[in-house]
Amino acid sequence: MTPVDRALKRSFDIVVSALGLAALWPVILVTWALAARDTGASGFFRQERVGRHGKIFRVVKLRTMRAVGGTTVTTANDARITPLGGRLRRYKLDELPQLWNVLKGEMSFVGPRPDVPGYMDKLEGADREILELRPGITGPATLKYRREEDILAEQPDPVAYNDTVIWPDKVRINRAYLANWSLGTDLRLIKETVLK
Repeated sequence: MTPVDRALKRSFDIVVSALGLAALWPVILVTWALAARDTGASGFFRQERVGRHGKIFRVVKLRTMRAVGGTTVTTANDARITPLGGRLRRYKLDELPQLWNVLKGEMSFVGPRPDVPGYMDKLEGADREILELRPGITGPATLKYRREEDILAEQPDPVAYNDTVIWPDKVRINRAYLANWSLGTDLRLIKETVLK
């Protein structure tokens, strides 16, 4: 990705995230209040994730799970997910506050999903080139694994399956995305995300 490409991508992110926040703040406010009532905690969920160049940032999402311990790998039948949280996750409404992360420059609309420490920061060799990208709200790997929680729920060992099958495939997909980036590709992926 050239410096011009990066500037174009960032300019798109700034304009669209600002417009999105201006238009969607009532939806975010209502779902925040509902999530707070549903979970008995703050309606916003903040968690450390690995960002561009391996820098840690705090992603903002709507809270969809009860604040109890457990693995960071979530399956569809995870008992921590509340009924409302399940609906928010299904329609990706829990992702709306990430428009703020995009506006701040911590994320992009399209890119690898921001992972918790222990995955992206552990990449080695040529795979580390993915860290040139800002994490995205959506992306080619996100779309391929849009039912990831359902896939993991079918596995006898979800964590092992994620680590040995899904994660390596996501790395491959995201490297191909970086190598072939274009604004047209981003627009297509955003459209596909909205339609699905």
